[in-house]
Amino acid sequence: MSDTNRKMLALAHKVAPPNSHIVAPNLGIVKTYFNIEPLIAKVERDALQAFEQYPNIPTRIIATSLGGVIWIEVLSRNREWWSKIDSLVLLGSPIGGSDLARMIDPLGWGIGMAKYLGENRRPLAEKITAVVPTLVVAGNTTGGSDGTVTVESTKLKRAHFVCIDGVSHPALRSDPAVATAIQLFWEKPREPLPVPKFTLVSELIEHFRAVQGITDANSVDVKYSKTVHSFADGTTIQTWTNGFGIYHVFIVDSDRKCQYAGFVGWVHIAGLESAIDKAKKIFC
Repeated sequence: MSDTNRKMLALAHKVAPPNSHIVAPNLGIVKTYFNIEPLIAKVERDALQAFEQYPNIPTRIIATSLGGVIWIEVLSRNREWWSKIDSLVLLGSPIGGSDLARMIDPLGWGIGMAKYLGENRRPLAEKITAVVPTLVVAGNTTGGSDGTVTVESTKLKRAHFVCIDGVSHPALRSDPAVATAIQLFWEKPREPLPVPKFTLVSELIEHFRAVQGITDANSVDVKYSKTVHSFADGTTIQTWTNGFGIYHVFIVDSDRKCQYAGFVGWVHIAGLESAIDKAKKIFC
């Protein structure tokens, strides 16, 4: 968003093996503020052209922020392409939904690109990450976000994950540490990670991610929260309402580390409160 293809093209040239065919679509700065569908169509056309031109060459995809959201849509609509994809790299992409977008367009009324960036695409993405080797890279400058996208919203099951402290959202396209992470991922053949084992924390995260209207939040705000329920193993559910009446929930493990942060707007507070009550009874 708010960019041409210049920095992504430079990143591609930095990390790509010699003699690679590089495609870096320029979506147009102005167009990235409004409707996602024309952008999806543009990437889809460029990808199809490349696949037709080089039908037997493995493909590696690198996408940043909005670009990652677009690629999840493109791949979800073209499942037959998955076997062509050697790897997918997502840099600071709010696949779980952007908290900033939800603040701009809390009810999804259609305020520009915020309408699309606020959507949770994890169910789509995790079908892809179960098949296509995927690397997620998140920056962390605030303790829970890269200054624009929360770390929580980038996480995907079965994807390899790297969080780089001190790297801001814009810097994900140019920081040497990001390029190194991509090259290390490509050094040896990768497979999707195994399905994570179910634990109390993972079950609680799934439980709260299913709440209507919930969006991944910045885990750094856990410092403002209060415990509303403690489980036998020391895991706690904690909540906080900010000055705008936005209701947050946090899952904190027995080591006092925040493992999940989410929030809902006013219209979904009752649903989140109900989910908290159910979690107290269901999970022991």
